[in-house]
Amino acid sequence: MIDNHGRKINYLRVSLTDKCNLRCIYCMPEICPKLTEENPPQMKINDVIKIVNGASKLGIEKIRYTGGEPLIVKNIDRLIYETHKQAKIRDIAITTNGIFLEDAIYDLKISGLNKVNISLDTLKNDRYKKITRGGELNKVFKALEKCLSLGLKSVKINTVLLKGINDDEIIDFISLTKKYPIDVRFIELMPLGEGIKYYDKFFMTSKEVLERFPELIRERENEISTAELYKLKDSIGKVGFISPLSCKFCDSCNKIRLTSEGKMKPCLHSDEEIDIMTYLDNEEKLLDKIRYSIMEKPKEHHIEEVHKTNTHRMMFQIGG
Repeated sequence: MIDNHGRKINYLRVSLTDKCNLRCIYCMPEICPKLTEENPPQMKINDVIKIVNGASKLGIEKIRYTGGEPLIVKNIDRLIYETHKQAKIRDIAITTNGIFLEDAIYDLKISGLNKVNISLDTLKNDRYKKITRGGELNKVFKALEKCLSLGLKSVKINTVLLKGINDDEIIDFISLTKKYPIDVRFIELMPLGEGIKYYDKFFMTSKEVLERFPELIRERENEISTAELYKLKDSIGKVGFISPLSCKFCDSCNKIRLTSEGKMKPCLHSDEEIDIMTYLDNEEKLLDKIRYSIMEKPKEHHIEEVHKTNTHRMMFQIGG
């Protein structure tokens, strides 16, 4: 579909849960509120399948499953299988912290998964435990190597830039592209949720990294991407920069989002949400609501001006 601003919207990010096995400092509170009867229920697998089927009829061609941590959701392999077979989606991805990925990736791949993004902000064991509040780095690297051995179409590492916390490791991340056929993508910290607490002190722009490493060579982009791509000479992987603040890409944004509660978010940084759960048994109305969500997508965000997002949600409640 084409939205009101002339953008082709063909990408849906689906958050399967707002739960996670880690507590990364800029993403989740150390102690999350306990579930109560007032907490809205999470979508079930069959709910997601209905929505994805509907979205595919409106031109959605790419699905990314996120969380929280999507691999804590039971039957995610069946969801990916149905996304591939029922909805005829050929571009299926997940974003994961990688802790459970080694054991899950084979079943996910044969179900139809072809792209994996692994969130990883440090290559140092002690620092990883501090940033994630308890994660085990070796599990992530075992998962990375398993993904590569299975020949997935795309394997990427997502690294949030945190000045004074992990910027001394930028060269180490870049060097991974000499060893592995992966994209390492540096992402600017956003003033959203827990990230607000870290933004003023730890925010770092992509431009600062590029100035520090002039040996990175700009790649010609041949597909729509939120990342600007670079490469080291003779490397087998690439380095990407996602700069939603210093160089926002709203004019080419092709995605909408679905929260784990079944609410469409036309924009990550907008407070607008459209509840579609009551329309799951009426395909015509469901398609109308998804269509409306696409047409309501705003032209742009303004966080670079006010240094604050408009959404009341935290990132783990929206989906990475």
